[in-house]
Amino acid sequence: MFMPAHPLTPLACAAALLAAGTTLAQDSMPADTPALQTVVISASADASASGLSKAYAGGQVARGGRLGLLGNVDMMDAPFNATSYTQQLLQDQQSRSVADVLQNDPGVRVTRGFGNYQEMYMIRGFAANSDDLAYNGLYGILPRQYVATELLERVEVFRGANAFLNGAAPGGGGIGGSINLLPKRAGNAPVTALTVGIETGGQRYAAADIGRRFGPDNRAGIRVNAVRRDGDTAIEGEGRELSLASVGVDWNGGRYRLSADAGYQDHRLAAARPSVRVGAGLPVPAAPGGDHNFAQPWTHSNERDTFGTLRGELDLAPGTVAWAALGARSGNESNVLGAPTVTTASGGATVYRFDNEREDTVRTGELGIRTALRTGSIGHSISATATGFHSDSRNAYAMSDFGAGVLRTDLYAPVALPAPAATYFVGGRLDAPLTTSKTILSSYAVADTLALADDRVLFTVGLRHQRIKDYSYDYNTGAQNAAYDMSRNTPVAAVVFKPVKHVSLYANYVEGLQKGLTASGAGVTNVGETFAPTVSRQKEIGVKVDTGRVGFSAALFTTGQPLAAVVEGIYGPSGEQRNRGLELSVFGQPLRGLRVLGGLTLLDAAQRRTTGGLADGNEPIGVPRTQLNLNADWAVRGVAGLAVDGRVAYTSRQLLDAANLQRVPSWTRADIGLRYATRIGERTVTLRARVDNVFDRNYWASAGGASNSGYLVLGTPRTLTVSGTLDF
Repeated sequence: MFMPAHPLTPLACAAALLAAGTTLAQDSMPADTPALQTVVISASADASASGLSKAYAGGQVARGGRLGLLGNVDMMDAPFNATSYTQQLLQDQQSRSVADVLQNDPGVRVTRGFGNYQEMYMIRGFAANSDDLAYNGLYGILPRQYVATELLERVEVFRGANAFLNGAAPGGGGIGGSINLLPKRAGNAPVTALTVGIETGGQRYAAADIGRRFGPDNRAGIRVNAVRRDGDTAIEGEGRELSLASVGVDWNGGRYRLSADAGYQDHRLAAARPSVRVGAGLPVPAAPGGDHNFAQPWTHSNERDTFGTLRGELDLAPGTVAWAALGARSGNESNVLGAPTVTTASGGATVYRFDNEREDTVRTGELGIRTALRTGSIGHSISATATGFHSDSRNAYAMSDFGAGVLRTDLYAPVALPAPAATYFVGGRLDAPLTTSKTILSSYAVADTLALADDRVLFTVGLRHQRIKDYSYDYNTGAQNAAYDMSRNTPVAAVVFKPVKHVSLYANYVEGLQKGLTASGAGVTNVGETFAPTVSRQKEIGVKVDTGRVGFSAALFTTGQPLAAVVEGIYGPSGEQRNRGLELSVFGQPLRGLRVLGGLTLLDAAQRRTTGGLADGNEPIGVPRTQLNLNADWAVRGVAGLAVDGRVAYTSRQLLDAANLQRVPSWTRADIGLRYATRIGERTVTLRARVDNVFDRNYWASAGGASNSGYLVLGTPRTLTVSGTLDF
């Protein structure tokens, strides 16, 4: 049901919560309560009094993480399935990007955006692109194509629909889950770390990480990171260049806390291996060698972003806290692309040139308040928040001839072709792109978590009112083509029951929300017609076990996402994609010196209730039925400071086309790592070596998924990475 703006404004919500929380808190406050309390500093990525959730046994994951407006929640109190990967794991595995970190997650598979190099993540079989990454709870702040891990303290993966918790994602994802990235902060212990390294192909690496606390009671903190990568990669002829600088500052004033982050990232790819499309009716080609490159030498992808956030938190009374956050990003992308399309069973392919320029300006913010109180024997944690998001995107493109004059090459014996003129089909001016789209999101939400039966039962209910405004403009004239302004209420209901100590049973009903689609395409008679926001409904039950040393979880879920299709020239809703599955996970330190991390995801995905039943029962593109990840890390006994780790990842076959005629084979990959930490004088030195794809398997890692399109991404070859870190 679509509703107009609700009379209960965010200001009214906040005022009501403030009055209730402050009054009840003051009633229970002893008269001699001191005005100021001892300041305790810990690593805190969100300027909160509690700081980050503590690391679980083994240090690879945390005990909990951020659940949108609910704040940081312990895993045993959360009625959802989520994992928070720590900086220790990122460092031990020499992770370069968010995609590297998520190679550990059995519920996630990594692919790319359609026709570009944007990292994209399939969570529970639904796409979430890097536009939908959150940075400390704010959408749209981070670079779109690639996010370097040197920025990050933690990578939090939430599995499941989450429009209520975080608001609708601006990139249209978030149906199967979301990813929140936490920035680094200065902790109690000073940090001065210098790292240098090299990997197969000659890629060189240098990084500095410096953190300090200072001032009275160490209230002020600063964390600075700088990174440089440069050189060729393990893929023939491919070059990569990364320059990164970031600073995070914070101030703990006891009853108030402030933090700010600023970052700059310049990421450049030269002749990077593109994705591959396969013509209709052709079999999926055998995967070439992992180091094989079918990119044209004139292709490149450059991305430059400047971004920042400001966050503050104020204790209004014991148990009552208010917060505010602001963020902004300015981004520039310049691409010359040439993805091949296989046109013959023997690997013959065509390629055309596609240039595009993009400039993004993003502003976003959040206000919130949370209070803890009791009514009789029932405890309450009541939260209210209001959010806003505004993006302006300027775009222009130009293409070479993709008809009779298309270039011809071969997937297995690529031909280096001269760059054609990109003048065949042009939209806008590459040197001065106009605004082509604007997205404005606003929402407000209220939630209450009730604690019953001596806190053995936690029941959460809430509602978010989301408004989505989207505008499109002509590439050449800047004239408005279409406008979209609709709203939707998104509820949540969830419960946690703790029958015995260290065991939590949970269930939830939650919805995902995407902006409505606009009719487009050749032969469509209702071009420009806009549709209501699409609502995805999820039901989930699960169990979590915490032994203190090892954690286990199991979840059963089902999620339905509305689909669209063209029938007799009319574009409109057509059935749904229903993904249901089982998730099993394990993490922790079962034995001294042995750490484990991994799990299994089983997916049953199908299309249902399609128009005329023509696609009923077909599997969606790029959704494997089985995903398995197992990682073990062992501290070698008898050799102080020496540790080895190994990881195995398995992905079952995938479908490349909607008709389910093109099948991508399953694949298995193994990775191994070795590290040694020792002291030289007063300094700690850590040496690390890692081999990804140790058996040099050739495989198609994914079958696309963006915009319900199929395209192949070749897996990386065997890659050796060696680095050394000096801690002062």
